[in-house]
Amino acid sequence: MGYPNGVAPQENQPLFSFGVITDVQYADIPDGRSFHGVPRYYRNSILVLQRAVQKWNNHQNISFSLNLGDIVDGHCPKDQSLNAVRKVAKEFENFNGPVYHTIGNHCLYNLPRSKLLPLLSIPSVDTCAYYDFSPIPEYRFVVLDGYDISAVGWPDDHPHTIEALNLLNEKNPNEEKNSPNGLEDLERRFLKFNGSVGKEQLKWLDNILQDATKSNQKVVVCCHIPLDPGATSREALLWNYDEVMDVIHRYDCVKVCLGGHDHEGGHSIDSHGVHHRVLEAALECPPGTDAFGYIDVFEDRLSLIGTDRMASSEMVFNHQAY
Repeated sequence: MGYPNGVAPQENQPLFSFGVITDVQYADIPDGRSFHGVPRYYRNSILVLQRAVQKWNNHQNISFSLNLGDIVDGHCPKDQSLNAVRKVAKEFENFNGPVYHTIGNHCLYNLPRSKLLPLLSIPSVDTCAYYDFSPIPEYRFVVLDGYDISAVGWPDDHPHTIEALNLLNEKNPNEEKNSPNGLEDLERRFLKFNGSVGKEQLKWLDNILQDATKSNQKVVVCCHIPLDPGATSREALLWNYDEVMDVIHRYDCVKVCLGGHDHEGGHSIDSHGVHHRVLEAALECPPGTDAFGYIDVFEDRLSLIGTDRMASSEMVFNHQAY
C-alpha cells in the first residue's frame, strides 16, 4: 500500500498520531468519591480535557482525537445534563481535527441515545453507536457500542433493555444490580453499569474484520468497556467479551484494543498476541495533574506517550502464529 506523500516513513517517524483521553465525567458539583472511596474531581476534569486539547493542537501532527467514553458524570443533576454534555463536547471541538467519540454508561445516565449521539456526531443506525473509520489506507479503527444490549440508554420497553434486564436477573441475584456481592470471578462482570455487543453488531464486526483482512489493514478496536480480563478488574468487563474476542481472534488483523471504564487503567497481551490497553481516567486527576496522551502509530507497533497519570506504553505487534 502507498504511504502518505508516496514516501516510506523512517522507522522513527510515525505513520500518524492521535490523541487519547477517557472518563472525563465532568459535572458542576463538589468533589466526591467512588464506591471504593477513590477521590473524584468533577469540576477539575474539564481542565484536564482543556490541557489535553491544547497539547494535541500544539503537537501539530495529531491527525484526530479519540474519546473512549463517559464525558459527563452520572451524578450530574439531570436538569444540567444537556448543557454539561454540550459544554464538554464544545471543549473537544476546540481540537484542530476530527474527534471520534465512544459512548459510556455515564453518558447514557445523562441523556438518551437519541439526544446524545447527534451531540457527539456519532454516526449511527437505529441509534446504535458502532462505526469504523480509516485515517490512512493501512489502518482501520473500529468503534464498538458496548451498551448495545444494556439496561441504560434505551427506552424501558426497548427489546435491548428487556434482553439486558433478563440477563442481569439470570446472572446477578442481588436486588441492587450494580452489586457484585456473592458473584464469583468472571461472573462479577454482570453488573448494570456494563453491557454487551448485540448479535447484529457482532455480524457487522465480523464483516469489517473480513474486509480489513482482504485490504491488508491493521485494526485498532475501541470500546468503552474493556475486552480482556488481564487488563481490567472483573467488575469492568464487557458482558460478552468472550464472544467479541472470538470474532476478533478469527483474524490476524486486530493488533490493539483500547478501552476506558476501569479508571485505574491496565495493559495486557492476550493469548493471540492482541494488546489490550485500558486508559487511566481524567476524572481521578487531583488539581494540577493530568491523564491523557497521544499514540504514535507505526507499521509494527503503537506507542502511547502518556502525560502524568496516564502511563506510557509500547504495544509491539506479535507476528507469531498461534
